[in-house]
Amino acid sequence: MRKELRRPGKRLVAILAINVRRYRRSRGISQERLAELCGLHRTYVGSVERAERNVTLSTLEAIAQGLGISVSALITRKDDEHKRQG
Repeated sequence: MRKELRRPGKRLVAILAINVRRYRRSRGISQERLAELCGLHRTYVGSVERAERNVTLSTLEAIAQGLGISVSALITRKDDEHKRQG
């Protein structure tokens, strides 16, 4: 019997996507530059921002370090920024 991988909830993936984009833009850096800072590919960063990726903890940590913030800041909903999310 083959086990299927568990996936995070869509809400958490959306929060991460919004926060990565928000912090990146607030620092005035491109997806390409963030990718360089994190050791990732630009298209990977774009897919995270579009909520298409289930990132690993190590990738989450690399993105947080690249942005100069904590991992918890990346996965915490900001009420003022997420009103449209419901």
